[in-house]
Amino acid sequence: MAKIKSAYFCQSCGYESAKWLGKCPSCNSWNTFVEEVVEKAGAKVPAWEISGTTKRSNKPNKVADIASSTEQKVSTSDLELDRVLGGGLVAGSVILIGGEPGIGKSTLMLQVALNIPGKKVLYVSGEESEQQIKMRAERITTDPTADCYILTETSTQNIFKQIEVLEPDIIIVDSIQTLHSAHIESTPGSVSQVRECTAELLRFAKETDTPVFLIGHITKDGAIAGPKILEHMVDTVLQFEGDRHHVYRILRSVKNRFGAAAELGIYAMHSAGLRQVSNPSEILLSQRDEELSGIAIAATLEGARPMLIETQALVSIAAYGTPQRSATGFDTRRMNMLLAVLEKRCGFRLSTRDVFLNLAGGIKVEDPAIDLAILAAIISSHEDIFISSKICFAAEVGLSGEIRAVNRIEQRISEADKLGFERIFVSNYNLKGLVLDKYSIEVTGVSKIEDVFSLLFG
Repeated sequence: MAKIKSAYFCQSCGYESAKWLGKCPSCNSWNTFVEEVVEKAGAKVPAWEISGTTKRSNKPNKVADIASSTEQKVSTSDLELDRVLGGGLVAGSVILIGGEPGIGKSTLMLQVALNIPGKKVLYVSGEESEQQIKMRAERITTDPTADCYILTETSTQNIFKQIEVLEPDIIIVDSIQTLHSAHIESTPGSVSQVRECTAELLRFAKETDTPVFLIGHITKDGAIAGPKILEHMVDTVLQFEGDRHHVYRILRSVKNRFGAAAELGIYAMHSAGLRQVSNPSEILLSQRDEELSGIAIAATLEGARPMLIETQALVSIAAYGTPQRSATGFDTRRMNMLLAVLEKRCGFRLSTRDVFLNLAGGIKVEDPAIDLAILAAIISSHEDIFISSKICFAAEVGLSGEIRAVNRIEQRISEADKLGFERIFVSNYNLKGLVLDKYSIEVTGVSKIEDVFSLLFG
């Protein structure tokens, strides 16, 4: 009888050790090692290979001798998902989608499976029954003739047997943490099982040119559950974000080998499924009847998409002596830096004031081009003077109070012009070589924060 082999794995990063360790040498986490059986006793079985055909080994080729090829991308009929993927699905790609429980990952994937034209889709579910998926499908589609097949199975060996019979064009797995392989003697969801099941699906996708979607759970810290190597193995990592108490959902690209890794897709959750939001400004700009202080509009970019976003600030007297600093959707450390610039360069005494910042729509922005809008909103609330809703901002602020140029200013100005804004503040350096005659919006160049405040508040 063969001896059963076991090893110790770090539950945080997947580091493997022959013995138990108190501290992981890879991620420095304490008490995260657990023992798992990594090889089952008995003869080895091929992982996913269904046919016993042999393959020739690869040989090295000179770069100049390798034939160039253009990846043909298949549209998913979901424009938001296509944008985030870089134009569509690539043959043999493996896409990992993570998100909080109940955020809508399964709804999104089932919606995609039911709407891809001319493609046979296999939806593998290890969490729900066929009846549950049928009920959701009836709610989100009116076409019962979609070429979509449902399989409720958790064993990868049984899944590959059904794939051999059905021969689907696209495979969706919900979720990777529920699958288990007979080659690993450990519970589903463990580090070794997640890694082995993903490796089997990855080999299958690459050798058969079949796109595979993997739905993944996340930890309480927001990271995808399982070893970090899981994100390195796949081609694309998408994060599905949003608040379950609000209707809007954001699909963000974290990693993409076939497109930009900073794209954004926006959906609205309704009773009939997820609706694509083609114009993000409809949710990022609030409709108000009167002008209010503490509000400024910023022109930002997410990937290749320009958006107008509303920044809201509230400045009040610190009630308990120690001022509070809170930011939603923006880096709090950068907000503190901007507040220090206001005190040092402009003379505004905010050290005894509470400052609260919020970006409307529940979106998170890292674009430095919204710096000027944030400072304008803070001063507007501090002085209780409103900023016209027809004015927007697109500039970065430096530590010396200078207004710095931002990239792709033409797209920002065009988006503001299209939405009916009358004036936009940009850096003087962005005006070089810019043709202003083609815009109906007034473009104002500034070089210091004091110039902006004098033009806005006198």
